Amino acid sequence: MAEISWELFDRQVAACTMCPLCQNIHNKVPGQGDKQSPLMFIGEGPGQVEDEEGLAFVGPAGQLLTRMLAAISLPRDRVYICNIVKCRPPNNRVPEEVEAEACKLHLRMQVALVKPKVIVLLGSTAAKNTLGPEIRITRDRGRWFERKGVWMMPTYHPSALLRDASKKAEAWEDMQSLRDKLMELGLYEDIYGGAK
Repeated sequence: MAEISWELFDRQVAACTMCPLCQNIHNKVPGQGDKQSPLMFIGEGPGQVEDEEGLAFVGPAGQLLTRMLAAISLPRDRVYICNIVKCRPPNNRVPEEVEAEACKLHLRMQVALVKPKVIVLLGSTAAKNTLGPEIRITRDRGRWFERKGVWMMPTYHPSALLRDASKKAEAWEDMQSLRDKLMELGLYEDIYGGAK
């Protein structure tokens, strides 16, 4: 296999036409953040604001995610954030299985490049495409799964919290669990930058 690099990843995403999602978009949204972070967030797909700006999680859901990270003292610029699909599905619909499958090549390369120790899966689409189709977000949120030495936890997508505020208490529990896991693994100081 050819040596992977961020340059190769960027070229691969830019040239990708493996599914029809690329046809009616403004920008592809590969992901962004700290490329050496031990913590990665994977969401569903870009929304309207993300499509316009070419950046992941910058709309209302992204602003909520930033506040959620701040609540456990994690600076957003110290984590890596991306989505299952890199192109906005029409009307923000859930990506179809064939679309998510086509984009897995890009996601696998991102994970291989970032080498995270902990991955938070935001919402059902991210959880099912990463952990398996049997995952149910309402049942499995907050549970830790270990895959090939990487700890993964599904939780609600921030957009679900914007639609249903009653889920925020459970999401807060999950963020506390994330902080505890990072501390347990000795990674919290790495991301937090050691500042108090």
